[in-house]
Amino acid sequence: MPGQRSITEAEKLVEAKLGGTPIDRERMALVANIYRAAAAVRHHLENAVLRSGDLTWTAFVVLWVIWIWGEPESRHVARESGISKGTLTGVLHTLESRGLVERHRHASDGRLVLVRLTAAGEEFMRGSLPAFNAEESFITSRLDRDACLALTDGLRQVVLQVEEHGEERRLALLAGAKPAPRRSGRRRRS
Repeated sequence: MPGQRSITEAEKLVEAKLGGTPIDRERMALVANIYRAAAAVRHHLENAVLRSGDLTWTAFVVLWVIWIWGEPESRHVARESGISKGTLTGVLHTLESRGLVERHRHASDGRLVLVRLTAAGEEFMRGSLPAFNAEESFITSRLDRDACLALTDGLRQVVLQVEEHGEERRLALLAGAKPAPRRSGRRRRS
């Protein structure tokens, strides 16, 4: 990405800035590189594959979740996609307007909304998956099969740690208090 520092330059700047600060540098570098890798992968896949379908990463993830789960409740789609229910509403509106998904009320509980792919949505997922996977292969091409499996397992362990112990840790760090509400970058006007 032109105009941005390379990962090597960033690591050198961090080392220079932190000097003798007593921190676990290897774990800090790992978490920073997880973030950088996720951002780089997302950016590449949006530009190389998803843009031709006029989709964002988030829209593709929502389609993927619905495709894999079949006909999930909207709240489960939001949770599995890692987005808020409010964000999901906007994404589903866009996907519905493109004829890729449809929403309907649950047969026995009208409060619940179910989401499913349309025939066009199924066709899109089946048609885009080979190109998407080709880019996944390109992105990971510096890793051999064993390295891919090891990294996959290592990242799975990171996710499991947060899923299984993150809430307990948060409560301990906040002494049981509720976290401050999330805020957008905007501040209230006086």
